[in-house]
Amino acid sequence: MKKNYRRLPDTEMYKAFLLAKTEEEVRSFLEDLCSMTELMAMEQRFEVARLLHGGQIYNAIMEKTGASSAIISRVNRSLQYGSGGYEIIFSRLGDAANE
Repeated sequence: MKKNYRRLPDTEMYKAFLLAKTEEEVRSFLEDLCSMTELMAMEQRFEVARLLHGGQIYNAIMEKTGASSAIISRVNRSLQYGSGGYEIIFSRLGDAANE
């Protein structure tokens, strides 16, 4: 097997997120699935993405989140050139806030 071989993702894990019915169920699932460090990193990246999406500048984001400029830049690239996942979620979060 090639060293850089990456198997296709197991779609069952992604489907599992859709089975959670509450925020607490999602949180519990993620706490079981991820290490605390991984969870904290994902929470930080999401907060950085939310702030970038809201028009905040790098320095303000660094101050608010403690994220490095490299992390902010990486998240910004995902917002600009990624799969569009952030946009879908931010749109739906905005819709939920307006209900």
